[in-house]
Amino acid sequence: KGKIEEVKGLLYALDANGVICDDELSPAQMNNLERELECKVMDRTLLILDIFAKRAVTSEGKIQVELAQLRYRSARLVGLRSSLSRLGGGIGTRGPGEKKLETDRRLIRNRISALKQELSQVEKHRELIRSRRAVGNLKTAAIVGYTNAGKSSLLNTITGAEVLSYDKLFATLDSTTRKLVIPDGRELTLTDTVGFIQKLPTTLVEAFKSTLDEISGADLILHVVDASDANFKEQIDTVNEVLAQIDADEISRIKVFNKIDLLDEEQLSAYRMRFPHALFTSTLTG
Repeated sequence: KGKIEEVKGLLYALDANGVICDDELSPAQMNNLERELECKVMDRTLLILDIFAKRAVTSEGKIQVELAQLRYRSARLVGLRSSLSRLGGGIGTRGPGEKKLETDRRLIRNRISALKQELSQVEKHRELIRSRRAVGNLKTAAIVGYTNAGKSSLLNTITGAEVLSYDKLFATLDSTTRKLVIPDGRELTLTDTVGFIQKLPTTLVEAFKSTLDEISGADLILHVVDASDANFKEQIDTVNEVLAQIDADEISRIKVFNKIDLLDEEQLSAYRMRFPHALFTSTLTG
């Protein structure tokens, strides 16, 4: 109760109109907080899904985001009081009637299965492309890393691709693959993937399975780290956790520390000593 009063005081002091909690909330918790604080309350997953929905450009990205949103919503229908009301009366509807909750559940279930079918078509298409690469004995490398570490910029710099790259969270939701010819004449493909984040919601891992399969099917992983971020160690751990989650932790890996233009000489030499096998680069200065 005391904490809620404290937050209420902060809301007025900062003239804020919303509260974001850095963990998942149950529907009951969300309702209670909204009632007590008299403002919109969001949890971490809802915020991430909101950003994802804004960034989704391709049809696959949109399907994946909608699927994640529906899964999140379906788990939270119970506890939303308005959903528990009965349907209206009338001829042929006497008796208790069907609860709105049941109707909502059915609608969400139907939509989820329709989206899954659409995604399975996309997955088949991806599988086909992957099998063609395998036949041509083309090696594949996946670029992974924490969100906003500079993965798309790295792909653009190495391959001359013109993939959208912004200095913001989750600018890339769809994996992009480009061909690269290395100095000894061999060809390989480089795939840019969705950025990871701490406490990545499981609904997202499930929805983005087709995109994340690009990582687990790669021959090599380029793990891009933002060298200028003070929390880089936690970010490395987060990426390792997600790679373990999608069974990609056995694939050989190269650490690439990006944004070294933001470090001074002393910091850079400390990094080099600490990570002797890593590569250090700046996609900005080339």
